[in-house]
Amino acid sequence: MVQLKNKIRTFCRNRRAFYALVLFLIVFIVSLFSEFIANDKPLIVKYKGVYLFPVFTEYSDAFFGGDFPTPANYTDPLIIKNINANGWMIKPLIPFSYNTVDYYLETATPSAPDKKHWLGTDEEGRDVVARLLYGIRLSVVFAFLLTVISSAIGIFIGAVQGYFGGKTDIVMQRFIEIWDSLPQLFILIIIASVFLPTFLGLLLILLLFSWTGLTGMVRAEFLRLRNFEFVKAAKVLGVSNFRIMFRHILPNALVTSVTFIPFIMAESITALSALDFLGLGLSVDYPSLGDLVRQGKDNLQAPWIGISIFVVLSGLLSMLIFIGEGVRDVFDTRKAER
Repeated sequence: MVQLKNKIRTFCRNRRAFYALVLFLIVFIVSLFSEFIANDKPLIVKYKGVYLFPVFTEYSDAFFGGDFPTPANYTDPLIIKNINANGWMIKPLIPFSYNTVDYYLETATPSAPDKKHWLGTDEEGRDVVARLLYGIRLSVVFAFLLTVISSAIGIFIGAVQGYFGGKTDIVMQRFIEIWDSLPQLFILIIIASVFLPTFLGLLLILLLFSWTGLTGMVRAEFLRLRNFEFVKAAKVLGVSNFRIMFRHILPNALVTSVTFIPFIMAESITALSALDFLGLGLSVDYPSLGDLVRQGKDNLQAPWIGISIFVVLSGLLSMLIFIGEGVRDVFDTRKAER
């Protein structure tokens, strides 16, 4: 407990890393509530004396006096008129979702920033702020899942290699070398041409090639620690191999691995954005930061798109890099001593 407090204190002394962590958490937590900040559905509707919550429940057009049984369009003047005549509604701060097309624009798309669209719209008339907000949440969640799962697999494989050594290590190391030499981009192109990538599908595809990141470091640590006295003593006492690996050796080997996790997360966000930019990532049904990068490149006459996505992506990646540097300094024994 004392060591943990000292590490937290050491991290907080690094002002750049500390403020980067605080800012990253604020941005991510705000993005988790995207539906309540940017949405084309009202938060609360009072209609004919009944309180309704369209964010959680879907109501039909006919329910509000329309003619169709389809989901209600709360931007339709008829629906707005009927609701105001029989009650009231509270709209989110940004009355557009990531996939809401504004059909009432007075200029051609992409439209410039104004009071209605703070950062303008993209080439399809969708609000840029809403797409950025939802895109940040999608990218961070995707990167977090990819980082956690790939790190767990890589650490496990590296632990098995380093602890058992011998033929097990040789065979697995040759397999990893062959696997890393595969043309990942070509494989992704083939898969994307056959299957329409979804969130889980793309996560599994990238997971196939990202789990090797920590394997080498964990393998080296296990090769170094497996001959220590405490490991030999545990073997003499009859402790099982896997208990020795994950109870006694792994905590020591994790020190070097933990410092790389923020960098792996930044790499995962970059990989997702790059695939979406190339058209090999998520479909148009998802709020993609990479798609905004592509639109910024294709619409140089609309600099607000390129500038907005540049600030968001560079900010996210910079914060993760600063956090990674702070974590690395925490586990650096030389700096800890100073």
